[in-house]
Amino acid sequence: QVQPVESGGGLVQPGGSLRLSCAASGSILNINYMAWYRQAPGKQRELVAGFTTGYADSVKGRFTISRDNDKNTVYLQMNSLKPEDTAVYYCNTVFHTYNWGRGTLVTVSS
Repeated sequence: QVQPVESGGGLVQPGGSLRLSCAASGSILNINYMAWYRQAPGKQRELVAGFTTGYADSVKGRFTISRDNDKNTVYLQMNSLKPEDTAVYYCNTVFHTYNWGRGTLVTVSS
């Protein structure tokens, strides 16, 4: 069973950058429908960026979603990070095709 795995999170200061990766053991079907989500403490999971959805207003102009089809990997470049970007980040399709993984924790703090 294909299971995307997120990586690349960590602790970063406000204004810093991180690049998250979403790789899968097998071929990601419908990679065009992949998206990044996040869940902050005490809040519901929200869609952040997707190839078919665009970007949430809160990250527009700062985050960029991209993919490498040969590597079967989806990326999220995050720039100008803010404390409110602190969350666990997940990847999945816009249809929630795959089981949710463990995600990767991004902490933005000085």
